[in-house]
Amino acid sequence: MMKRTFKMSAVALVLGASAVLSAPAALAQTSPVVCPGYEKGKTTLVGERTGKKVQKAFEFYNEDLVDEALNVLYEIDPSDDFDKAYVNRFIGNLLAAQEGQGGKAYNYLVDSVKNKVLNDLEHAQTLKLLGDLSMQEEKYNDAVKWYNSWMDFTCKEDADVYTRLTQAYYESKQLDKMIEPADRAIALYEEPNKNPYVLKLTSYYERKMYDQTVLVAEELVRKFPEEPRWWTQLGMFYLQVEEYKKALSSFELADMQGFLKKESEAKALAQLYQSNGMPYRGAKTLEKFIKAGVLKEDAQLTASIANAYHAAKEFKTAAKLYAKAAAETSDPEYYRKQGTLLLIAEDYKGAVKALENALERGIENPEKVHFTLMEANFYAGDYRAAYKHVQEAKKDRSLRRNAAAWEPYIKEKAKNRGINI
Repeated sequence: MMKRTFKMSAVALVLGASAVLSAPAALAQTSPVVCPGYEKGKTTLVGERTGKKVQKAFEFYNEDLVDEALNVLYEIDPSDDFDKAYVNRFIGNLLAAQEGQGGKAYNYLVDSVKNKVLNDLEHAQTLKLLGDLSMQEEKYNDAVKWYNSWMDFTCKEDADVYTRLTQAYYESKQLDKMIEPADRAIALYEEPNKNPYVLKLTSYYERKMYDQTVLVAEELVRKFPEEPRWWTQLGMFYLQVEEYKKALSSFELADMQGFLKKESEAKALAQLYQSNGMPYRGAKTLEKFIKAGVLKEDAQLTASIANAYHAAKEFKTAAKLYAKAAAETSDPEYYRKQGTLLLIAEDYKGAVKALENALERGIENPEKVHFTLMEANFYAGDYRAAYKHVQEAKKDRSLRRNAAAWEPYIKEKAKNRGINI
């Protein structure tokens, strides 16, 4: 949320355009209003009696005696509408610069513009200040009103005002109204400013307009390529619209620039490699970020790396990592995966050992492990053990037919080797 601090120069605070005190020529300002056909009116000055007290208040203020200045102003009871508005504006400006006085300042400033009697510069400045003060006091609908009033009165366009107006629309939940002022702010800033882009992106995202969100995120990356988070956010938005190759490109470019510093970002890149058919690079990415200290190595992460190597058909490497995860946790599922991969890698004795560990630790659906043990023992030449495990595998209805088909084959092989089972 936007917060603003109100500390003004003494001259700007008191003088405005009504020069109770003489201002240097260097402070001469451009026309406060640029509407077509606008003609500057005659400058109104405060009356002599009010002017003397304002002068005294200004002297206190100039010596940083704000409370004393306010006490002088509070004692003024002008009958003239202009004098009353002018004093209220002065009080409001002083209060706005004080901590915790925003609400009180707001009321004085509203009174000062109510009858439109201030000179045009003072009126314009106060309308904008009311917008800023409304933002500070979290009166977001009021902020919208005052910023629009300032633009209507002056016919001016200001990038900062448009950005604040966009913020006010966001805070007041008027998400659909954010785009136009955000676009005007973007167009008006001489140097790119990220704030209106971010507000525009937020409007689209919170309304689930993901295609438009992606377009703004792409613009953020183009305009502010040195900012790490735009790259990763763009990648996440690509995932939202199922543009997986673009998501991978975004995260890869962020990684090349050293922008990936969070656990979630490192894991996202690794996952994108896997989902884009590059599991080996996914595994290597996880290992790289462990080494860099971004990821903390544990059994679960070790198993994730093993899974990536498995997908990359690096069966021995994957089996080794599952063994490591199993040793840390005694999780029978890790032993089962280790054994299955060792079977594929034709390390039958290693497979048998791992699968027996899985059974010993109470794995669910043990019949499936028995079926794999039957295969591992068969290829290792231990037909008696293979036959024993095929009997256990047959207890699972889903495996019964396949197990029954293996049974005579095991018997035949054993008979050919002179083994009685």
